[in-house]
This record gives sequence, structure tokens and C-alpha cells, in this order.
Amino acid sequence: MTQHETAKAFFEACETGKGWEECTSSCLNGATFSCQADALADTKTLAEYAEWMKGLLTLVPDGRYVLKAFVFDEVHGKAVAAAEFHGTHTGEGGPVPRTGKSVVTDYAYVMQFDGDKISHMTKIWNDVHALRGLGWV
Repeated sequence: MTQHETAKAFFEACETGKGWEECTSSCLNGATFSCQADALADTKTLAEYAEWMKGLLTLVPDGRYVLKAFVFDEVHGKAVAAAEFHGTHTGEGGPVPRTGKSVVTDYAYVMQFDGDKISHMTKIWNDVHALRGLGWV
């Protein structure tokens, strides 16, 4: 599998809530994660992030992405995905009782490779906008 195919497989598995069990084959053991968003401030590994996404999709069961762009930069060994997340808080649980509110929020993944596996991912996302849309702040 090429790095481009690996990045796409990871993105699809993560964004559809498959969790770390499905994402692990695309990533190095101990792959790291960063995001300048309070909602993910304590999330330091891709394993934690994949499980966070899995949990989010239990709260927002209609959650889905609309992919806007997906490119691979061979010079820098990085894949970049830009997308919109769409969803409504109709599931049980979460920081507040279900709100029935919907959100569309933009985000991007920058996936860095070491060999044929993802070693680090940065998520670029405005969590305040997203959480406000869901009625969580």
C-alpha cells in the first residue's frame, strides 16, 4: 500500500468511528497527535484520537464527513485532508443531555509519515465553533 493509500484508509476509518482497532494498521506504534483545540488538549496519541472520534459518533450518530480535498506531498512526506464534519447531537451521553442541534464544521488533517506508516497527525479545527453549534457551550 502506498503512503497516499495508507493516509486515505486511516482517514476513512477514523472519520467513520471505527476506532483504534481499525486505524492501527496505518500508524506506527505510539504515533502522536496534536491539535490546538481545548476539546482535544489532553489527546496526545493517534490511538486516543481514534477512540475519541469513535465516542463522538455515539453522541452524534449521523456524523459524517464531506471531503473537500486530499493531497499527498511527496517532498515533505505528508498527506493533507480538508473536510467538513456534519452531525446532530441525538445520541445519549456527552457533556450535556442531547440537544438535537446540528453543526457543520471545517477541519483538516496533516498526516506525517515515517516509512510507510503515519507517525504523527495534526488536526486543524475550531472546536469552539463546533461545540457551540451542537449546543455544548
